[in-house]
Amino acid sequence: MTAEQFLYHEARLLDEQRYEEWLALFTQDATYWVPLEHGQKDPFETSSIIHDDRTLLELRVKQLRHPRAHARQPLARTVHQVGNVVPTAEASGELRVASTLTLVEFRNEKQRVYGGLVEHRLRRSGDTFQIAHKRVDLVNSEGELDGIAILL
Repeated sequence: MTAEQFLYHEARLLDEQRYEEWLALFTQDATYWVPLEHGQKDPFETSSIIHDDRTLLELRVKQLRHPRAHARQPLARTVHQVGNVVPTAEASGELRVASTLTLVEFRNEKQRVYGGLVEHRLRRSGDTFQIAHKRVDLVNSEGELDGIAILL
């Protein structure tokens, strides 16, 4: 599987609400980061929209499925459009891949559109990859986001 195919596969899992399978794509030491500020260099220098390790990602997925998580019901329907996939570097057993993301979300009779620049650090795992790090820089990260209840 190529890195591009892997990113398409990840997007499909999210769009089909196969969140447990999506979670399995991440390494045990993975990080998932959505910076708050444009050009933010470090998740600890200022607040982030999301900065999760694997344990927090697992909790996010469990919350999506929890029957008493009323604020997340109904689950959003999404379409993740991945484009401009470009491997940018390979070092220490990880492949860095840059891409763009356009995400359409429909929930509670409202449609929202997000756009972002994405960076994955992927580790080979047999004939596929695992995600060691995912960073999503939303183009409107410093604007009003009205609560993100989806996985980017």
